[in-house]
Amino acid sequence: MRHDCLQAVVLSRLLAADELDAALEAGLMAFVPCPACDAGAAAELQEAQRKIADAWAARDRYRARNTRLERLESEREARRARSQVATRTALPAAVTAVLERAKARAAERGAK
Repeated sequence: MRHDCLQAVVLSRLLAADELDAALEAGLMAFVPCPACDAGAAAELQEAQRKIADAWAARDRYRARNTRLERLESEREARRARSQVATRTALPAAVTAVLERAKARAAERGAK
């Protein structure tokens, strides 16, 4: 692909006008300066590329963190649900016997 130094000027003007979306659509992230490009404009564009790449990386880390936290929360909820079901259904025989005797005594008192 042939390099066009005019692209540096166009991208610089878009950035100066705070038209970041238009600069991205015009090829900001793919722009590679050549030795003939204006050094100031090239440096400005490379700095903008770095900042955008850093922002995109931060966004990706944020999304990955939220995904990880959601997964951990769902795993924690699943463990809680399993432990609650296990405690309700798997009472030791001695505890079950005590409960039955208590229910029987309560029924006798209610009958009197």
